[in-house]
Amino acid sequence: MTAPPPAPVRDPAWPLSRSAIGLWTTQGVISTVVYVLALAAFFVFVPGDAGTPVTLVRWLGPVLVVVHGALAIGVRPRLRYRVHRWEVTDEAVFTLTGWLTRTWTLVPISRIQTVDVTRGVLQGLFGLSTVLVLTASSQGTVRMPHLETDVARRVADDLARRAELVRDEAT
Repeated sequence: MTAPPPAPVRDPAWPLSRSAIGLWTTQGVISTVVYVLALAAFFVFVPGDAGTPVTLVRWLGPVLVVVHGALAIGVRPRLRYRVHRWEVTDEAVFTLTGWLTRTWTLVPISRIQTVDVTRGVLQGLFGLSTVLVLTASSQGTVRMPHLETDVARRVADDLARRAELVRDEAT
């Protein structure tokens, strides 16, 4: 008789900061504005009687920009918030990401080499930061994006301290 397969791994406990929705919405607005400007430039610089492909772009372009805007501003930020999760336990750091393809990443505390906190310009406007937990493996980086800055700092400090303790115990 063979042993039963292990129970499925549970989802990480913590969602990203709710401010991430505002950040992603802002990014959606910016990308939509860029597409609108590109389409406007097309309308200004390409004559309307240039042929069938141009006519197709003149009709289809605005429709695609509106669809992109609706998805990037109205749907994607809330969907991303629902599917991205993270957690730090006594033994490991793990994240769950992805919409269609779900990626569950786990890094044992003993494998942590570096813990970084980064903050982009837009993240700064929303009071968010990203914690990067790096290992020696090229596939071992765990990203915990869009955490509140004070939470990110506490998590990074805690992980760095615990990783150092594990390394000291191993020597």
